[in-house]
Amino acid sequence: MSPERAPPSPFATPAGLQHMQVTRCFAISLSLLAASLLASYASDGSESETATPIKHVIVVIGENMTFDNLFGTYRPPEGQSVANLLSKGIVNADGTPGPNFSLARQRIADDRSRYAVLPLLTGAYSSLPQPGTTYALDQPKFVPDARFPSNLPNGPYQITRYADWNAAIGDPVHRFFQMWQQFDGGKQDLFVWVAVTSGEGSQKRSDPASGTNQGGVAMGFYNMAAGDGAYFAELARTYAIADNYHQPIMGGTGANFFALATGYVARYQIDGELRLPPANQIENPDPRPGTNNWYARSGYQSGSYVNCGDIRQPGVRAIREYLATLSYTTFNDGNCEPEAYYLVNNYAPGYTAAGAPKPLSPDQYVLPPQTARTIAEALSEKGVSWKWYHGGRTASGIEKDLYSSIGDPFTHSTAVMTGPLKANLQSLDMLDRDLASGRLPAVSFVTPPNPDSGHPAYSDASRYETFIKALVAKVRAEPRIWADTAILITTDEGGGFYDSGYIQILDFFGDGTRIPMIAVSPWAKKGAVDHTYYDHVSILKFIEKNWGLQPLSPRSRDNLPNPAVGNGDPYVPTNRPAIGDLMNLFKF
Repeated sequence: MSPERAPPSPFATPAGLQHMQVTRCFAISLSLLAASLLASYASDGSESETATPIKHVIVVIGENMTFDNLFGTYRPPEGQSVANLLSKGIVNADGTPGPNFSLARQRIADDRSRYAVLPLLTGAYSSLPQPGTTYALDQPKFVPDARFPSNLPNGPYQITRYADWNAAIGDPVHRFFQMWQQFDGGKQDLFVWVAVTSGEGSQKRSDPASGTNQGGVAMGFYNMAAGDGAYFAELARTYAIADNYHQPIMGGTGANFFALATGYVARYQIDGELRLPPANQIENPDPRPGTNNWYARSGYQSGSYVNCGDIRQPGVRAIREYLATLSYTTFNDGNCEPEAYYLVNNYAPGYTAAGAPKPLSPDQYVLPPQTARTIAEALSEKGVSWKWYHGGRTASGIEKDLYSSIGDPFTHSTAVMTGPLKANLQSLDMLDRDLASGRLPAVSFVTPPNPDSGHPAYSDASRYETFIKALVAKVRAEPRIWADTAILITTDEGGGFYDSGYIQILDFFGDGTRIPMIAVSPWAKKGAVDHTYYDHVSILKFIEKNWGLQPLSPRSRDNLPNPAVGNGDPYVPTNRPAIGDLMNLFKF
């Protein structure tokens, strides 16, 4: 059946929802209940045996920065090397174009019939289209950003030459099919063309003539060599960073947070059984007739599901044909289950923050409750304490302006939201209390409030830096906790910003661009830049190795081996597909 004509799912109705409510009460076993209670009341996690001296892991997730966007001109300590815009000669230390600036040149393409991962290249921009404001705070909305020139050279540009380090800038497009095109088979040369042609950011999605208000915003970077991000640079030189750490899924926040929780991708399902989503929620990146790459159906109030096991589905053939050209076999043959519709972009969780199920229908852009095994269940079953501290969550409910539901992945989970594990989802105030009382759990996930997340347009990189500085200070102020703690600082995904780094394709869903990873710990290798290939699932592998846990499911990427390297290139595993477990960031 064509997805264009598929009827809405019969389960996406009040009757189907009632059935889902009745059966959900059996979701959690007695053994999980007992384990969760043990994990909830453990004092600080030190009761569990670990493979390393680390007894506390704190994972902090900001938003929307690539490695080059933040560390593009970082200069490491003597004896260390880094792959970034400066080391590659793409830019100079003063932010101006470097001798190899053309390596980041952005091209123009043509895609008028069927979605293409490798569209026909037809030329290059003579200069970047003027970056757009999108919806940046304190700026006119959805217009060319007057702070930036209209004739920027075609390549990366220093944001802080024109806007302050603490100023809000525009928000680049960062969605699944768009990122596949921007990747362009590894050339990374279609960030701008995709931004201005695919339709995201337009004020009138149905009218291709309305434009996307993006311009060249994706090519901006901060200049660490000139003083931007000074505290981030201090952490890098004092502790350790990875310059080959990636977002696990092409696309935005929701899919990447879900991968951090499960090692995999969410599916459209009712009571754990695969179902057909409403037709209007199935993504269609094929260009609209008469346009060059303006997607037929895409957007936050439109398509976000894809059946990647069926090459007849829009956009699927192009990606699967590209996977077939790789010199290695991708994980689980692309990791696509028959008849499964995967969520590759952002929909709200199927539960409210209080644990109530949400209605499902074609006009409700909600991911149904998920049964995928999460790291929360694995830790609880082993008796290892954990919590997720989320900005905007309070003891009495949610502060909407501060809270990101798509950045709260355990709220998708039936096992978490319908049983005692839900009590482990707490506010940032509780993190302060647990630190001060010495009751920090073994594993903590921390997401800042929206204004402090670093997300372009409604936050900025300086706000995330300030949040990190305060958090690290609080942990270091508790010597007993600090002594055996690893703080892993990253972002959910790259936000659509340009990055020059290698990307290893693991399966149909990614990986995506490089993003920052800083390991802050007395056990971190001082000043080291680790080149091992990592993504968010590496955090799961680190936790699993440290506390003796098994991979979460047969399809979760924590089954992948650690990278082997050779042939003089430390960035490209010789045993692809492979991702590391973060252990190389530490001196155990």
